[in-house]
Amino acid sequence: MRVVWRAGAVRLVLVSAIAWALLVLLALAFHLWSCSSSVAFLSALCKKDSKVLYVLDSMGLSSKPLHRCPIPVADNPNSVAIPKRTPNTIVKKLSYITVDKQEKDPSPLFGGRQNWKQREGSFKLNATMKVHCGFMKNSGADMDDVDVKYIQKCKFVVASGIFDGYDIPHQPSNISLRSQKLFCFLMVVDEVSLDFIEKNTTVKFDRAGGKWVGIWRLVTLHHLPFDEPRRNGKVPKILTHRLFPQAWYSIWIDGKMELIVDPLLILERYLWQGKYTFAVAVHKHHRSIYEEGDAIKRRKRYARPLVDLQMKIYYYEGMEPWNPKKRMPSDVPEGAVLIREHTTMTDLFSCLWFNEVNLFTPRDQLSFGYVVYRLGDALKFFMFPNCEYNSLFILHRHTREHSSKVEWAKTIDEIVKKGLKESKGGLGLWTPYPADLSSVELPSVERTSPAG
Repeated sequence: MRVVWRAGAVRLVLVSAIAWALLVLLALAFHLWSCSSSVAFLSALCKKDSKVLYVLDSMGLSSKPLHRCPIPVADNPNSVAIPKRTPNTIVKKLSYITVDKQEKDPSPLFGGRQNWKQREGSFKLNATMKVHCGFMKNSGADMDDVDVKYIQKCKFVVASGIFDGYDIPHQPSNISLRSQKLFCFLMVVDEVSLDFIEKNTTVKFDRAGGKWVGIWRLVTLHHLPFDEPRRNGKVPKILTHRLFPQAWYSIWIDGKMELIVDPLLILERYLWQGKYTFAVAVHKHHRSIYEEGDAIKRRKRYARPLVDLQMKIYYYEGMEPWNPKKRMPSDVPEGAVLIREHTTMTDLFSCLWFNEVNLFTPRDQLSFGYVVYRLGDALKFFMFPNCEYNSLFILHRHTREHSSKVEWAKTIDEIVKKGLKESKGGLGLWTPYPADLSSVELPSVERTSPAG
């Protein structure tokens, strides 16, 4: 009798397991079918972060591949009509501080010595504004004359960057002849990376002395402005409008990416369809900057006490954790792709974002949402679904991973005693904040993803 019962129980477990596996396969099949379906409602399921994948992830049944979905772009780049430039309304004239009044150092800092009062004033919008925005006089990030001359003609830019010799350029694919003629493909590198690229791939020289790897024009930055390679990489990424001042539009992609969508179609989809001037994807895992900060600390991507100090300042200044009632789908972007029309408002946003990266940590995903919060509704930008972001490129592994000792530091004393403090960036973390932060407690973080 006991043997019969056990056999029945085994059969029941087996049937349940088979039914469960079939249910999972059915859910996956439905998800994949919905992504390719021409039915608007079903394809919309794919364009949002998939509930099916969320459920499977929570069960531990998904291998978490890159979730890609169709991008609603025009079929033919030649049919895309380029609209008139967006007029400047709120901020009509923007200029930049290039010399600090207190500047006495013969080697000025690239980001300047912005004080807390200047920082606060930079968020108050006026028709005419003058702000810190990198490129202080004689502070580095210098280009060769041949490159300065070349970029004068660049109105439409696809930009990328490689610093510290961790990559080689990946050639874009599916680029139309129209876009090849319209866009400048500019790969910004430091001298170490240029040497690495020359040793590992073919670099060709044109008659004027310009350096090329396939479609990419190599633009070398000399006299790097920061000690930390990650901060150096933020110069072309965030301050694209300063490095290439003639650009009307730009698409930034990180150096480890291979672009697989025509850039003209990207501008049409993410800017011109909705009349936006800035577009960036929603982060795959996190919505709140405090959750992102927690993940950075867990992954040891920057010193824990310095991340905490930055988050305390933001919380003290009113930056609440993300919730569904906020106007944006996330406070945390996937910052590896940035799509911009260079209006004065967009340029101001980029300046203020860079200033936060310069003052605090080089983890730019922490400061993006804060700057959005401070500017309110002034910037008209679009945060698009992460699955579309993954459909824009093929991700390649770095040839090596960059690491710095400060990432592992657990206390401020450890940073000071071991000489890990940066000399050219992050000065806001070492400049006394004009308020008492000792009683500030960061909001608790619910770890909604296994990231890190």
